[in-house]
Amino acid sequence: MGEYVHSVTLDRDACRGCITCVKRCPTEAIRVRGGKATILKDRCIDCGECIRVCPHHAKRAVTDHLADWERFRYKIALPAPALYGQFNNLDDVEVVLAGLLEMGFDEVYEVAAAAELVSDATRILLSRGLLERPVISSACPAVLRLIRVRFPQLLGNVLPLVAPVELAARQIKRHVARQSGMDPSEIGCIFISPCPAKMTAAKNPLGTGRSDIDLVVSVSEIYPALCAAMKRAREPGEDLVTAGRTGIGWGRSGGEAAATLHERYLAADGIENVIRVLEDMEDEKLHDLDFVELNACVSGCVGGVLNIENPYVAATRLKRLGRYLPVSCNHLEDAIPPEAKWDREVNYTPVMRLDKNPLHAMELLEEMGKIEERLRGLDCGSCGAPSCHALAEDVVRGYAAEDSCIYVLQEKLEAVMNAMLVQNLEREREETEL
Repeated sequence: MGEYVHSVTLDRDACRGCITCVKRCPTEAIRVRGGKATILKDRCIDCGECIRVCPHHAKRAVTDHLADWERFRYKIALPAPALYGQFNNLDDVEVVLAGLLEMGFDEVYEVAAAAELVSDATRILLSRGLLERPVISSACPAVLRLIRVRFPQLLGNVLPLVAPVELAARQIKRHVARQSGMDPSEIGCIFISPCPAKMTAAKNPLGTGRSDIDLVVSVSEIYPALCAAMKRAREPGEDLVTAGRTGIGWGRSGGEAAATLHERYLAADGIENVIRVLEDMEDEKLHDLDFVELNACVSGCVGGVLNIENPYVAATRLKRLGRYLPVSCNHLEDAIPPEAKWDREVNYTPVMRLDKNPLHAMELLEEMGKIEERLRGLDCGSCGAPSCHALAEDVVRGYAAEDSCIYVLQEKLEAVMNAMLVQNLEREREETEL
């Protein structure tokens, strides 16, 4: 695999050097140095939390542009279930799907349809009793990367299935290639994404060697053109809808967990709540659960920063849309298809490790403790790090100086001033004696 591609980026010109993003980053991946924020790429999980909270709009998500589809002969839209919650007074999902065809897509394959297959596969794996309980959903790429860098001991609990969008891309691309005779390289699977983590997952997939998603376009980019196309599109009635209530429910928090048909489940959304749940799992406090659904965004995928609608409003719309749909329209026969499974392990990424040499790492850790004792422990962020602990780590890594702390700097200045005062007093006394 080539260079790791991040979707979340920083606009240094817009950055004012405030520490809002620094305090909210779940992996402590942001520092303020020289009056500007800096993203530590090895720690960033592309959750988009910094985009959400930045008051100056200095963080943004880099996604593909719809115009990039020109390089494909056959264009397939993969709409996320969260897309349906963006439209006011929408009573029929088919209107959205018809609008996508009107925009110029050759085919639409609902990610919600693939989500129902993943739900079936999840139930099969849970029934076999071979997975560590509680099983953690692997659908949210930001959560998966969070576990990989902060909670590696929980990797064995992660459901070894690809996300619904990846399964959708694999299945429809192979189907179209088989039916049309086209080379797969001529077929473009274009995911309409609610969050930047999905973009990162398409470019740097976990659990698999490569992704069949060719382009990731944000909901916010496609929304204006889609609204216009929905008004021009033909009247619904061609049975474009291929997913039921279960698949569409994946767009909001709790939808995936409920689809397991297990009562002993937990669904948490919002990155801070996710971290609390993972910490409880780490402490073995949730051993009586079968399944845990975790979404980095508030309310689930409808809360992604690439959406345009209030997440609570969008979640309510999804619930209403599913009311008149079948429970599920897609089922696995017996076995889980190979394309739905991981083909490689997700391993711990030791970005928090101080040094590869354990002895040296212990020495640095001891030094960190001494530095922390000299700091005030206020975690004020004035130094540009999220906490005193993080500043101590930056110091031992050589990224910052201890006097980056304003209180340490103040003590040093006071010591210098007191020394100068003493010198002046001694000089005056000597002159008086002469």
